[in-house]
Amino acid sequence: MTLHVDTPAPARPRAPRRSPGHRGSGRGGGLARFDLRATPYFLVSPYFLLFAVFGVFPLGYTLWVSLYDWELAGDKSFIGFDNYISLITDAAFWNAVVNTLAMFVISTVPQLVLALILANALNKRIRGRLFFRLGVLLPMITSVVAVAVVFTQLYGRDYGMINWFLGLFGVDAINWQNESWTAWIAISTMVDWRWTGYNAIILLAAMQTIPKDLYEAAALDGASAQRQFWQITIPMLRPTIIFIVFISTIGGLTLFTEPVLFDGNPTMAGGATGQYQTVAMFIVKEAFRDFDFGYAAAAAWLLFALILIGTLINYSFTRRIGGNK
Repeated sequence: MTLHVDTPAPARPRAPRRSPGHRGSGRGGGLARFDLRATPYFLVSPYFLLFAVFGVFPLGYTLWVSLYDWELAGDKSFIGFDNYISLITDAAFWNAVVNTLAMFVISTVPQLVLALILANALNKRIRGRLFFRLGVLLPMITSVVAVAVVFTQLYGRDYGMINWFLGLFGVDAINWQNESWTAWIAISTMVDWRWTGYNAIILLAAMQTIPKDLYEAAALDGASAQRQFWQITIPMLRPTIIFIVFISTIGGLTLFTEPVLFDGNPTMAGGATGQYQTVAMFIVKEAFRDFDFGYAAAAAWLLFALILIGTLINYSFTRRIGGNK
């Protein structure tokens, strides 16, 4: 008897497995790889195209115009940096810079403090929280023209409610538009009323992202509510506070609408002696009243440099919140 043993057939070699991202070679694979690499750039390209048209080009064109003696109905001659040199020695420009910085400080510091206090109050468990949270946004949807008209009446010399209230304490009637410091206070209150609620909502949104476990652990350790606010809330809000400071710096140094409406004079003079003329008003006056576009363009670039300096100074302070150096 012969014993037959079946030997297994040799295994057929398998083709190598292809990775999921591989879609073949040749023309099809190249198109797939190009699609994966190019699609993200294609999707974000509209923003950069619009930014180039409405952002980069105006900046470059303004810089070019600032190097010329550019008048609307006159000749355009290249003068280099003469516009900048004239601005540095122009007392009217520095008066506008002082007014802008003063109103920026008077309005921004109380605004951020009040926004922080208001956001902390709205973050508590109180009745009608939704009503109050929506209420702080009402100034944002109010026309700035209406706000200026109301506040101008409030600060009226003869029949204004502010002077009536101060008169109860024996204070004589104040002509708020005549002096620099009184006009700064009046305009700053407009800015504070309009933007405090907006900043409070941003801070409130940031507060709600702070883990509740931190407050519970601090309460178990015996930390008071005030200590929790300074040791937990403020440090955790540092990125948001920096963002708000940046936005407030840009808005404060480009202040325009409120002082123009407070003045009620289309000449952009900012009062009889320019006592509350801002840099933005100075630029508009030079460009569209005196028709000196080169001088106005140079002032715009100096305002840009002022915003950069102010932002860096504010960042150097705000980055230290919470003990971080």
